Amino acid sequence: MKKTIFTVAAVVGLLAVTTSFSSTEVIEVQSKVRSEVSHKDSKTQTFKVRYGLLSKSGTKILSGSGFDLGGFVAENTVTGETYYSNNGYNTILPQYSEEDLPAGTYAFSGIQGQGGWVGYGTVVATVSEANVDADGYITVYVPITWEE
Repeated sequence: MKKTIFTVAAVVGLLAVTTSFSSTEVIEVQSKVRSEVSHKDSKTQTFKVRYGLLSKSGTKILSGSGFDLGGFVAENTVTGETYYSNNGYNTILPQYSEEDLPAGTYAFSGIQGQGGWVGYGTVVATVSEANVDADGYITVYVPITWEE
């Protein structure tokens, strides 16, 4: 009799533990989250960004080397997300954003190089389909504000 009561109690206890750890809600919530992420990703359009410089005299510079340049940064004016160019302290133009930028308004700036011989300004521009050029990029020219 004791053995039967122990066996029944053990089976009931095991069932209770098993059902308390299994839940269909966790699985349903995870699949809902995944579908929302997929839904957002399909709606967000991204664009390739190419960077150049705008000289103090107003000349657009999209190629060349020897610039005291630490790269470029784009900051979304609404979300605050930042994106960097892929060249770091490379002094060659053009440079490109490490990743494609989502549509929106951005403040684009140059990062001062290691020598500190050139200062760069900021330009605010909209990243959208309307601004894609013939090469498939949105080309942004960041102004040089001072040079030594």
